[in-house]
Amino acid sequence: MVKIKKQKNKAWVTFNIKIDADEVYIKGSWNNWEKEKMKKKKDGSFYIRKSLPLNHTYEFGYLADGKWINDDSLEKINTPFNSKNSVLNI
Repeated sequence: MVKIKKQKNKAWVTFNIKIDADEVYIKGSWNNWEKEKMKKKKDGSFYIRKSLPLNHTYEFGYLADGKWINDDSLEKINTPFNSKNSVLNI
């Protein structure tokens, strides 16, 4: 699930995924697909909060214990790697 709070020329975006995993990273087009470790909550879900420029479309996915996962709440797009990325429009 993704929550977006817009402010002037940026948006605070909170990415949250509930999954049974030891560690989860997020990778996205906003930082050239560098992986960023997500924090684990007490309920077992993982989250990260990012500031992103408005009026952009981003692709991303979650890497959960080495497995590529999409965000079920967003549109998906096919990739040249025979997988799918989640699409975030802000």
